[in-house]
Amino acid sequence: MDTNPNTPSSTSPSAPAPGLLHDLGFEPFQIWAALLSALVWLLLCGGAVLLSPSAHAQASPVGESGVLQAYVQSLLHDQALPQADTSKSGAPWRVEVVLGQLDPRLKLAPCDKVKAYVPAGMRLWGNTRVGLRCEQGAVRWNVYWPVSVKVWGQALVAVGTVRPGTPLAMEDLRMAEVDLASHASPAVLRAQDVVGRTVVRQLSAGQSLRQEDVKARRWFAAGDPVRLTVKGPGFLVGSEGTALTAGDEGQCAKIRLEGGRVVCGEPVGARQVEIFL
Repeated sequence: MDTNPNTPSSTSPSAPAPGLLHDLGFEPFQIWAALLSALVWLLLCGGAVLLSPSAHAQASPVGESGVLQAYVQSLLHDQALPQADTSKSGAPWRVEVVLGQLDPRLKLAPCDKVKAYVPAGMRLWGNTRVGLRCEQGAVRWNVYWPVSVKVWGQALVAVGTVRPGTPLAMEDLRMAEVDLASHASPAVLRAQDVVGRTVVRQLSAGQSLRQEDVKARRWFAAGDPVRLTVKGPGFLVGSEGTALTAGDEGQCAKIRLEGGRVVCGEPVGARQVEIFL
């Protein structure tokens, strides 16, 4: 083994030894400045790698709850939310969207491309959901994110407790802001549509009045003669007929016309039926 003290030791080619730098004429302070600069450069390069988008993608693979929630929020941001017909209600609705959570026990495989969508037949009203589908990935999956769309608007509520079988009076009702989408049955917006009708289930003070809470009006009985009006774009045609079924509000009533043809129309008043084309 060569023990000559003048023999240079083995060093890394990327980091020149201090002795070699000294032999080339560098002063000690210059040597340490060069080494410090190299260390800083290495640290900056390492930080750039950690902060790169690819590093974030690996840290938060698509399939995690937080990443999927961003897809849902982006879709909802681009969707048309419910709006009031101000010509009828007189005031705009206030819409509030509340996101639920996926089942925490659900484990989804990483996915390269996720598509958020509104499932067919669903609408952004009340308790609904948004679909999330993996379109590119080792494992294809499809899940539904629960969403609640609250639609606040003016509607009728009960002033106090109203028991079943009680005919509604004007003093039993008042207007208040309610969540119109909280129930499948539509909220009642006009007092004249329900005053005098019988309550079929108990109402509590402040409870929103729904169409199913009152007994449907029967405008005529089976066998009664009725006046049928057919409405369409730019025309209005009247005819006479005979009711084959009772004319209950909100239900289709079968009417036999004078020529023998049977049609289905909407009862709208005392012995009055309308068909919209």
